[in-house]
Amino acid sequence: MVSRRRLLVMKMGTTLDGIRQSRGDFERWIIDGLGVPDEDVDVLDVQAGSQLPPPEMPLGVVVTGSSAMVSECEVWSERSAQWLAAAVLAETPVLGICYGHQLLAHGLGGRVGPNPGGRQIGTVNVELVAAANGDALLGSLPESFPMHASHVESVLELPPGAELLATTVGDPNHAFRVARRAWGVQFHPEFDADIMRGYLEARRDVIGSEGLNPDALLGAVTEAPQGSVLLRRFAELVAD
Repeated sequence: MVSRRRLLVMKMGTTLDGIRQSRGDFERWIIDGLGVPDEDVDVLDVQAGSQLPPPEMPLGVVVTGSSAMVSECEVWSERSAQWLAAAVLAETPVLGICYGHQLLAHGLGGRVGPNPGGRQIGTVNVELVAAANGDALLGSLPESFPMHASHVESVLELPPGAELLATTVGDPNHAFRVARRAWGVQFHPEFDADIMRGYLEARRDVIGSEGLNPDALLGAVTEAPQGSVLLRRFAELVAD
């Protein structure tokens, strides 16, 4: 049962099998990044059919990535999008990651679809825009920093009233805030360099078939320490 005193991780999918066997899954990395005890977090596998609580009940919500596509509008995904819109209205703090970022935008009236620039995978350089100055979540981060990414769909149009916070080459709507306490980030703050390399190795053939250079992408992988900074900051905001 979900508690008012705990964070909720909405599990929208799973990582790759080989990575899961050695490193665990999205929720494990997110909880570790948040720096909170396991007993302070509820995990609901939404893709597998878990029922969500009233949107005002969780202390805060983190929405994981997924190999699913928001644009396919699966029933479980659409239900989750509507729930997120209600959570924003209830002022429940929300952090959407990758798929969660796109789903949050979609649920609030934005547009999600295939990234016109194609797949974005590997360590990318994130650039904050002026509106990020003073933002409660991203405002303390450097103006430019590395993060890990792996996606083929993007937020093509931000939802009404959303504030753009960060961009990357090839994905201009890479992070946004809507209302006071809801954020979407296309990058994966829970990934470390080892996980990012695992994705690149597992998808080497498809990456090459799309005209990307997997060896160059692997060589460019670096650690992304600002990911854990962001997650811990979200946990602080929720606690406050």
